[in-house]
This record gives sequence, C-alpha cells and structure tokens, in this order.
Amino acid sequence: MKRRVAVTGVGLITPLGTGVEKNWEALIAGRSGIGPITRFDAGALATRIAGEVSDFDPVDYMPAKEAKRVDRFIQYAMGAAEMAMEMAALEVDDRLSPRIGVSVGAGLGGLPTLEHYHEVLLKSGPRRVSPFFIPGMIANLAPGNISIRYRAKGPNLSVVTACATGTHSIGEAFKIIQRHDADVMIAGGTESAITPLCVAGFSAMKAISTRNDEPEKASRPFDKDRDGFIVAEGSGILILEAWEHAMDRGATILAELVGYGSSADAYHVAAPAPGGEGAATAMRLAIEDSGLPLDMYDYVNAHGTSTYFNDLYETQALKTVFGDHAARLQISSSKSMTGHMLGGTGAVEAAYTVLAIQREIIPPTINLDEPDEGCDLDYVPHTARPAAIRTAITNSFGFGGTNACLALARFTDKP
Repeated sequence: MKRRVAVTGVGLITPLGTGVEKNWEALIAGRSGIGPITRFDAGALATRIAGEVSDFDPVDYMPAKEAKRVDRFIQYAMGAAEMAMEMAALEVDDRLSPRIGVSVGAGLGGLPTLEHYHEVLLKSGPRRVSPFFIPGMIANLAPGNISIRYRAKGPNLSVVTACATGTHSIGEAFKIIQRHDADVMIAGGTESAITPLCVAGFSAMKAISTRNDEPEKASRPFDKDRDGFIVAEGSGILILEAWEHAMDRGATILAELVGYGSSADAYHVAAPAPGGEGAATAMRLAIEDSGLPLDMYDYVNAHGTSTYFNDLYETQALKTVFGDHAARLQISSSKSMTGHMLGGTGAVEAAYTVLAIQREIIPPTINLDEPDEGCDLDYVPHTARPAAIRTAITNSFGFGGTNACLALARFTDKP
C-alpha cells in the first residue's frame, strides 16, 4: 500500500515578495514582479529586465556571518524552509530526526559566487579565493544547510533538472515518503542566477524576452506577441508528511500530494518535442499515479514560459491527455507575474497550486491580450477566479527534454 502524503507547510520567496501572504496577495491581484535589472549594469545586453527579489534580507533567517559564506540561492532556500517549517508547526525531536529528510534542488547553483571568484582568481591570484567558495556555491549545499539547521538525518539530495528541478525534487521526496524511507521531507527548489553571464547566455539562445520598455508586460504566456521568458529568482519549499504522521500530531493539512510523473523527450537539448509528447507522458503518469479519473481534475498550473513552442506544445499535450475534458480545465501560468525562476520555479508553482486548492482561488494569467493560434484553452486571463478545485496538476519542463508533473488534491480525511 502506498502511503498518503500531506502538504502541511509552504514557504515562498519570489519577485512577488518574501513570504506566503505577500506572494498570494500579489498573485491574486495579477501584479507583475518583473522590472529593470538592478544587480549589475545590463546596458550592453539585449535583455535588461528580470524578476528580482527585492525585499529579502538573509539576516532575518540566519546569522550575518553565516549568510556571507553562502550564495544567495542557499539563503533563499534557508528562508523559505524556515517559513514552511513554521507554517507546519513542525518540531524535530530525537525521534523524528532520523525520519526527516531534505530534497531541494537548484538548476544553476551558485553562479553569482562562481563568477565573483573567477574574477578574484584572475585579478588577485589563488591566495585570494575564499575557503568558503566551494561549500558556498555547490547545489547540494542548499539541502545540506537545511539538514544541518533542522537536524534532518534522513535522505538528503539535490536534484538538478534545469527548469523542472523544483517539481522533480518534490516528486522524489513524495516517493521517498511513500516507500517508508522517511516520514517527513522538506522539499522544493531554489535559484538566484541573475548575473551578466546567465542573462547573456539565455540572450544568445534567443530564449528570453527583449521587451525592455515594458517589463511588466514582457512575460505573456499563450499570447500571440510573446517573445521569450524572463529570467527570475526565488525559492519554494513544501513540507511533506506521511498522512498518519500529520494526523497523529494534529497538523493542519493544506492539500494532499497524490501523484507524480516524469519523462524525457529524448529529442533536443533545448526545444520541446513536437506536440508535447514527453510533457503528455509526464502528465499521464502523474494522473495514473493519483488513481483519480480525468474528470476530477479542475486546474492546471501550466509551465507556461511565454516561449513560442513551449506554450503551444503544452496546450497540445493537455488536449492529448485530457481529451474533451481539456476544454473544461482552468489553466494559468504564474510565470506571467513571477518570470521563470529556473530551478526554483517548479516548487514555487507547486506551492501556488497548494494555496489555490486550499483558498479556492485560481491565479490569473496576466498579459494574455490575444491568445495565439493553437492556444485555445481557458487560461484564466487577467483576473483571478474563485473555484472549488478538487484536483490539480502542476507542470515543469526543462532543457534536455526533462519533464515533471505533480498531482495535488483537496484535503479530505476519507481513505
């Protein structure tokens, strides 16, 4: 028997704000977090806009000395984990310590730290490279530091699957609990890679928007005038618990994680497979894993990147999987407001999906002024919509053709 898995806490740090309520207020209001890049002089770049986190102070979540030793993506993960643990009201004692694990990934890891110390090496030589350089920037030090903070001695891993990282991290944590390898998992994704090299690299691929004069309108999933995604940063963390563990301690259950699917396109290093073949497989597997019928699904938090092929093929994949029911789905892309947080985005969107289920409101897709040909489903344009969501999926697709999907359901104490 597969164990049921509850979501009992979420933590959010995004361009919409630091904290769950700040995020939710902005999300439901349809407020964009995209603006001009302030971290560095972007004047020479084709894209000069991004989704920066503007209200985060690491010393709110860790000692200043510790904060200076780690890259910003680790700081974000630590902050979001603290929020999630507080919401879950979870205390780690000697009994729980060996049974709680961490699964938190990053797509690019500590790119800002890497760029900084490369410059230090070239200008000042190897003696000026800090001993904290490596432990401060490698991807698995996000879950590593969270584990140390909470004495989480169970499974500890850092998934790296580009834009699907956060979703895979949560999905793998879900399976760890289901197979009894842990009772609780701190799971999610994190990223902070708004650097000259990152933006220049995505710009060279012609993957990101150049709508520099209208940053708030630049991310426009499914719209005919979309011209690429927006690089952003942030972190989302979920607390997953075995159902009986959550019930025994009287935890507030926000939603139930009921399914997980993953697949590969085996097609191209960056472009999705035509027709969304791999995406459809991941969705189908998550739905089959849930054991719930297609007509129980009401909402899709779409990957919806604001790139031409991704939005078109995701739409086609939804039609392939859901058939006639696809026309009745309510679909939205929160990337229209947050931008694309790379390794953090899937976890943030999973958290948004949990909140949409719990609070019975579907976030909108902003900037959807004229849907593109072939993008003809209900994308909840412009305005949030009250809805009693029974079951939802959230999608993430990454470079290399990696796909992940989570299925989440409304809380019920029925078996």
